[in-house]
Amino acid sequence: MEHITTPKVENVKLLDRYTNRKAANGTLYLTATHLIYVEASAEVRKETWILHHHIATVEKLPLATAGYPLLIHCKNFHVAHFVIGQERDCHEVYTSLLKLSQPVKPEELYAFSYNPKMSKENREIGWKLIDLKVDYQRMGIPNDYWEITDVNKDYEAAICRCSQPLSGFSARCLEDEQMLQAIREANPGSPFMYVVDTRPKLNAMANRAAGKGYENEDNYDNIRFKFIGIENIHVMRSSLQKLLEVCEMKSPSMSDFLTGLENSGWLRHIKAVMDAGVFLAKAVKDEKASVLVHCSDGWDRTAQVCSLASLLLDPFYRTFKGFMVLIEKEWIAMGHKFSHRCGHLCGDPKEVSPVFTQFVECVWQLMQQFPCAFEFNERFLLEIHDHVYSCQFGNFLGTCHKEREDLKIFEKTHSLWPFLLQKKQELRNPLYRGFTAYKELQPNTLPFSFQFWCGMYNRFDKGMHPKQCVLDHLLSCVSQKMKLEDSASELENKLPFLDGPLPSETCSLSKVGHAVSKTPMLNTPQDYEGDPPPVLSNGASAGDMDVLSDVDQRNKENLFHHQDLCDHSDTIDMLDSEAKDGKPQHH
Repeated sequence: MEHITTPKVENVKLLDRYTNRKAANGTLYLTATHLIYVEASAEVRKETWILHHHIATVEKLPLATAGYPLLIHCKNFHVAHFVIGQERDCHEVYTSLLKLSQPVKPEELYAFSYNPKMSKENREIGWKLIDLKVDYQRMGIPNDYWEITDVNKDYEAAICRCSQPLSGFSARCLEDEQMLQAIREANPGSPFMYVVDTRPKLNAMANRAAGKGYENEDNYDNIRFKFIGIENIHVMRSSLQKLLEVCEMKSPSMSDFLTGLENSGWLRHIKAVMDAGVFLAKAVKDEKASVLVHCSDGWDRTAQVCSLASLLLDPFYRTFKGFMVLIEKEWIAMGHKFSHRCGHLCGDPKEVSPVFTQFVECVWQLMQQFPCAFEFNERFLLEIHDHVYSCQFGNFLGTCHKEREDLKIFEKTHSLWPFLLQKKQELRNPLYRGFTAYKELQPNTLPFSFQFWCGMYNRFDKGMHPKQCVLDHLLSCVSQKMKLEDSASELENKLPFLDGPLPSETCSLSKVGHAVSKTPMLNTPQDYEGDPPPVLSNGASAGDMDVLSDVDQRNKENLFHHQDLCDHSDTIDMLDSEAKDGKPQHH
């Protein structure tokens, strides 16, 4: 709280950059963890909460007629444009936010003060929810060729996934050559193995001058070497900045938007990561070959490619629990530098890069091609992405396991995964066909297969989104079905206690048809009345009809929703068929 000199400022305007409606007027509060804006003019209390750790930049803009503008860009792509009446208030808020959004010490991060009133035992259980040894056992490890070891328990050595070799122009490393030979021999089903360098070849050749570089095929037995060509963290950071500039254009023409999107190179980079994951998956599945993957250091591009290949090959990683295991194994345990790449602490801005954001987007792109193959929905991805930057939970703090142990993360903070599992019902995909419906995924990586992810980069701009979402409506129908089934079960339990004859179990089809015809369909936003339905991650609303108490009305509603869900089931089957055949079915 020592950084907050002005905790409350009144008569602050909040501008809407996409609509011409009058700016909101309200009060801005600064707390130890959040900036909170409360609209005074709204009929219903409306609040905007911005976590300090989510703030990427704070800018003071030139004086405007209405006052002193303050522009806030967030790491979750929220943009807030405030106008403050007094220059002194604006400057003090600006100075406070700079300090609050860039803590110097790890102990100042939100996770160390976050207290969900959970017992010590439950917190410990939360951290034990994901056990990587169980996942290795699921894959048959240990076996005759591989074993799990704690030889590095004291962190006296480093076994990488790996980073580039120190080969230079002519140097050799016998130990490295022997290690690759051992990896190849651990797979007797293939006479060779792939060594994949995820960097562009030009970058790798430049590193040779510094005594680093890449493997020389002449020095290794039976390896096939391949460059993939994913750009470095600096190119990716610049590409995202260009993409966000396109997203923030106030009234772009179609030509301006498409030109800006192309010039950013963002989707081109997403395609490069996806191509690399597809290559790895095909090498393992079709050629039965082992693959060694590295980039420069082994914790950025390598993490992207290995986790994406695992997602393509193994349906377990497309479930809630599996996806958590995948992130723990390929990102957290393998030492992705979340603290540096996400800018958790005040440090070198050149170390910040959207490496994990790109992986999350690749998963979303897969979900667009295979809508029935994932147990979770878009909101699940957005929740994880938000909390990578929020520092509310301890999972993504630090740069490696040793650093997390030194910070006593497992004793002083809480795990994200139990929190997400508590919200599983609203994060699940209603189109999911089950664990065994899809084995390996073979996505199309031609340019036309990639889409702009409005739900991520324009998520907070409500005027940019359609008013309805098919998947959200379907999830609402499934939720309603569960409520009706519970009500029906409750009524069935009461039937034995009723006096007299039981109600007839048959009814006239004409009466049923008449009942259905009188039941309104909620097709437009204005059809929803009363309390507004919950706002979903893409800005759409999920309508949820009240369950009527009258027994006859229950039966009618049951029949209606049964028919509605049958129609949705037909739709799911059609989508499933299209996904498997790779072409649309015409009816």
